Amino acid sequence: MFVKNMKIALLTGGISSEREVALSSGRGVLNALRKLGHNVIVIDPIHGSNITGEDIIFTDVVSREYPSLEKLRKMQSDNSRNLIECINSVIFDDIDLAFLALHGKYGEDGKIQTLLSLRGVKYTGSGIESSCIAMDKDYSKTVFMHNGIPTPHWQSLRKNSNHNSAMIFSTLGRKIVVKPSDEGSTVGLRIVDNGEELAEAIEYGFSFSSKVLVEEYIKGRELTVSILGKDALPVIEIKPKEGFYDYEHKYTKGMTEYICPAEIPGDIAQEAQKLALAAFDSLGCEVYARVDFLLTDSGNLFCLEVNTLPGMTELSLVPKAAKATGIEFNDLIDRIINLSLKKYA
Repeated sequence: MFVKNMKIALLTGGISSEREVALSSGRGVLNALRKLGHNVIVIDPIHGSNITGEDIIFTDVVSREYPSLEKLRKMQSDNSRNLIECINSVIFDDIDLAFLALHGKYGEDGKIQTLLSLRGVKYTGSGIESSCIAMDKDYSKTVFMHNGIPTPHWQSLRKNSNHNSAMIFSTLGRKIVVKPSDEGSTVGLRIVDNGEELAEAIEYGFSFSSKVLVEEYIKGRELTVSILGKDALPVIEIKPKEGFYDYEHKYTKGMTEYICPAEIPGDIAQEAQKLALAAFDSLGCEVYARVDFLLTDSGNLFCLEVNTLPGMTELSLVPKAAKATGIEFNDLIDRIINLSLKKYA
């Protein structure tokens, strides 16, 4: 069903460490929304009530330097209050739907969802609680564990708390993954195998978040399953040309190979889809998401996280999985709109 002529606020950019990726997503979504016949206004929450228009997403995002940590901190310090000013602006008085092309903090973590809900504005994707829980890997992994969804063992560390490197290695193994608990796109992630590296990685993680995850390293193939409505789309295997699937490999053409459907046994593919739906449902997610896994040589699957606002760039995985089932990009955006509106029926 195509709902046309809606007035849609496309929220993109934002002040998270994934700002540049969000702008790339916004560009693709804007083109699709216009082709679907909607009246679209582009809003970057970083500017508060000063609506700057769509010029922000028609610049060469890929070639711009990835924002430094200092730049991001200044953005967040100077502009976090702008989120409230933005959503309170009169531009939202007659908006039919807010399409969220935001990623990371302040976009995917329940904050913007809360403000839109208080304002009475409908929006795409998951609701407040599920967005908040899914964004925090410590919380989401706790939910997975209690719902029988396998996930790597982990510990969470708070800033300024004491931790014992030897004890961490003794508990989690000789190789450790360290990452901020509430960042996306592998921002702040490091893999270490000694105490000195661990201390540096933890300190680095705390530069992004007040809570850091130390997680057992599991060697395996990287898989992802996209969810659309109540359906699990084909499994994709992610194969970096070298190293691991970090920010650079995610968003640089040619550095990663994507195989869809993944070349894995049918029973394992079905199990991955089953676990993806279970993870999606356990967090109370709605509309769409992407669930990431590791597959070991022995055939065991481990769920890493659920992304409630996955990317919509030309390299993004949800559009790739949808296309494998015959769903073109514009149709995917239309389905996201309709599924989102059903939340409010």
